[in-house]
Amino acid sequence: MAVDRFEGEVPFASPPAEGIFTWGGDGDDPPALVLKDRADAPEGAKVLEGSYNISGYGGFSHDFAFDKPSHDWSASRGIRFWWYGQNTAPLPPGSGKKINFEIKDGGANGEASELWTTSFTDDWEGWQLVEIPFADFQYRTDFQPVGGIDQVLGLTEMWGYALTLPTGEPGQFALDGVELYGKADPALRASVVTDAAVHPVAEGATAKVKISVATTGTVPLDEPVTVDYATEGGTAEAEKDYRPISGSVTFPAGTPSGTFRTVDIPTLKDKAAESAETIPLKLTVTGAKAPSETPQVVIDAHGLPYLDARLPVKKRVEDLLSRMSPAEKAGQMTQAERNALTAQGDIATYDLGSLLSGGGSVPTPNTPESWARMIDAYQLRAQATRYQIPLIYGVDGVHGHNNVIGATIMPHNIGIGATRDPAVAEKTGVVTANEVRATGIPWDFAPCLCVARDERWGRTYEAFGEDPALVTAMETVINGMQGAPSGKDLSRNDKVLTSAKHYVGDGGTEYGSSTTGSYTIDQGITKVTRQELEAVHLAPFAEAVKRGAATVMPSYSSLDILGDDEGPVKMHANAEMINGVLKGRMGFKGFVISDWQAIDQIPGDYASDVRVSVNAGLDMIMVPMKYKDFTRTLQDEVAAGRISEARIDDAVSRILEQKFKLGLFEKPYTDTTNLAKIGSPGHRAVAREAAAKSQVLLKNDGAVLPLKPSQKVYVAGSNADDLGNQMGGWSISWQGASGKTTTGTTILEGLGKAAPDASLTYSKDASAATAGYDVGVVVVGEKPYAEGQGDVGNGHDLELSAEDKKAVDTVCAAMKCAVLIVSGRPQLIGEQLGDIDALVASWLPGTEGDGVADVLYGKQPFTGQLPLTWPKSADSLPINVGDASYDPQFPYGWGLTTLKAPPGGGQLTLAAIGLAAKVLEKAGRSGSPEGRALIGQARLLVQQKIGQHLTAASAKPFADADHLLLTGDLTGAVAKLTAAYRAA
Repeated sequence: MAVDRFEGEVPFASPPAEGIFTWGGDGDDPPALVLKDRADAPEGAKVLEGSYNISGYGGFSHDFAFDKPSHDWSASRGIRFWWYGQNTAPLPPGSGKKINFEIKDGGANGEASELWTTSFTDDWEGWQLVEIPFADFQYRTDFQPVGGIDQVLGLTEMWGYALTLPTGEPGQFALDGVELYGKADPALRASVVTDAAVHPVAEGATAKVKISVATTGTVPLDEPVTVDYATEGGTAEAEKDYRPISGSVTFPAGTPSGTFRTVDIPTLKDKAAESAETIPLKLTVTGAKAPSETPQVVIDAHGLPYLDARLPVKKRVEDLLSRMSPAEKAGQMTQAERNALTAQGDIATYDLGSLLSGGGSVPTPNTPESWARMIDAYQLRAQATRYQIPLIYGVDGVHGHNNVIGATIMPHNIGIGATRDPAVAEKTGVVTANEVRATGIPWDFAPCLCVARDERWGRTYEAFGEDPALVTAMETVINGMQGAPSGKDLSRNDKVLTSAKHYVGDGGTEYGSSTTGSYTIDQGITKVTRQELEAVHLAPFAEAVKRGAATVMPSYSSLDILGDDEGPVKMHANAEMINGVLKGRMGFKGFVISDWQAIDQIPGDYASDVRVSVNAGLDMIMVPMKYKDFTRTLQDEVAAGRISEARIDDAVSRILEQKFKLGLFEKPYTDTTNLAKIGSPGHRAVAREAAAKSQVLLKNDGAVLPLKPSQKVYVAGSNADDLGNQMGGWSISWQGASGKTTTGTTILEGLGKAAPDASLTYSKDASAATAGYDVGVVVVGEKPYAEGQGDVGNGHDLELSAEDKKAVDTVCAAMKCAVLIVSGRPQLIGEQLGDIDALVASWLPGTEGDGVADVLYGKQPFTGQLPLTWPKSADSLPINVGDASYDPQFPYGWGLTTLKAPPGGGQLTLAAIGLAAKVLEKAGRSGSPEGRALIGQARLLVQQKIGQHLTAASAKPFADADHLLLTGDLTGAVAKLTAAYRAA
């Protein structure tokens, strides 16, 4: 039966439609596919050709349509296809490139099904018919550790197939004639499974292993199945540590699918302190498919000092470290991506210390409960190691638990910076930590403490702003996430480790300096004087260390300190900055984690990459695919004396200290107490408040805003009703996506809720008639992107799209209008500014469009201020507060308010505010809320005077004043505002 002929009958299309589609770990990992006429096509006229160059992971899938029934493959023996071999060497059999082939079984659809996998090697030349019996497929425990649907290859509900292509070097392939063949293998209709691969048990207790039978279609067994079992091998000693057992169980014909038998394995107490010991239970199956893995009982480690929670953490670390082998230490320094595991058992085999989910690396289904089960399944594997050192799992929760459908997604950091409210920043940290830890994850790769100095950078929205003083002020988010700087709160079920990133200077890279793929600025070179390095880029990290940030992540970028004649140095290799400044001068006591595959960018071979990065001060390496190569290479470098044992012990000690502080040794599994709070009304209220406070009112001629419920409102624009666009990148997937990808409220929906009786008309492209309306609201801006994929010059610019410009022009020509720009950075609006009555920088407000609607309808006042200078043109970039030449569209710190009217009195009022500022400074209250409110009054007065007639003479002191306020210089801020007033 044909599955794919590649004659055009199955299109290139994405789910839920039937089609062939590509995927990958980053922007250049998905292969390029084409249907091509070939005279040598084995079947028909066309074949599927592809090319690839994959650094992380990538491949393609054929999913059947979600709205149609799944396919029944149970009558066939296997699947086969023609593959055009590339082995021109020729290579010996089995030594070619490995291609993984997966089939999608059961579940709701092709993206919510079980994956069953096998592989073949491309070790022939020309067309070859590849036949794969269904009996060869194994359940993919690495990709779907939630337990799947039933872990039985039923074949009655098939949703398609996928191929995962080789990594490391470019390649091509051709494929044709995918079809089913043969008659079903009777043995495949039944499978024997166990309840778990690892069964930890306290010494002296009896382990219970459940053995069950499962059948295709859950029908009763048509033939008997026998399972012989025996304890055999392992590190535990028979009769000393456990009573050996053997026997058999039979499931007669007619036994219902799911029936289980329990095998008891008694363990014995010998009263000695010991590390963990293993007891494999060998299973021999007749009449069904055997389990893919031998289950093993683990007698828990006991009686050793490191297990005693009453001892100080330092003592526990010293004891455990003294017992560990070089391989165990190397494992602790290794972090792998969950999808890269060859098998879950590798967690124990390689003593891995950490796993992560990269952006979009999620369980199936993507629910909070599935995340919790997934993490627990990985932690269970760590219990099979000698000292049962728990994993520390990490995730990029950069604006909430943003990989999880249904989680509360906050405004991105740039919006948090616009709030100018450290209390709001802290509250967002509290909610994020609560939701992340509720799914069993104790480590969040956040916050980003970059100082964004060039809006052409694709990561601009990950920064709190362009001013180090603003970034430092928002670092209350660290306390929200971690609690006390001492780390005493980390064992709570609502706190996580933070990761201050990206150390140091990632926001200062020079345009055109990047050598990563097609990036123009991200991962490039930061060229600064030592003075600028200290004042701008290092200052936020000094604050993070004071606040107790437990981990620090270096930047992909290089640092070139002007005047030292050393040239650019990759930050992952920069011993001066990591060992010298961070760990030395700043006194950082946590551990340093590399960025994704970042050591591979260090010049030299792989051994050199490992040696240089670890000697520079990296403690844990995010491999994320090469965990086997890394652990082996690290041990070789230590054995050769090129990395000292003292350096390894320092790194492992730092990692273990945080694991002990997190309480993972006592409670490695998920505390699900707060699971129901994920996406809860209380958490969304925090995100809603943050979204409202992040809105920056740049212009408001004629008091168009706030809207009145009595007005007839015309709503238009690409971002008015698009949840994915208003969340931006790092939302459910790495790059984010347009559309309703999770639970939330769009800005349009928020408007309808804020004024349910108001007359609202929505026309995305403003094609509907515009006559008869009181006011228009046009919501425009960017579509999602992340990292260097969003760099200006890499397919992006700072201009509104032609469609957005047309919508603005159409609406603003027909009525009074308010334009909202939903984006990760300023957009060039100067040409249209004169026709716009009200202009709002909405940034990326997250899932709570209600917060935007709150300020539009006056339920909350506009109070936000620009965290970045808004440029007049791309030619003026980079432009930042403090520049000698400074002529922006809107200055840093600008933001009108609807909270209260500006004070009158002109310079007399400013003089009085200056006197009050001196009093507060003398009282030691320059950083108090009263001080900020006082300068806020002066700022409003000056903004009113300037109006829409900004000049370089008024903009520069205005921006400087906001910087001085954030540093606590109240009198200096008043003096600058007075100068701006006079210039206006």
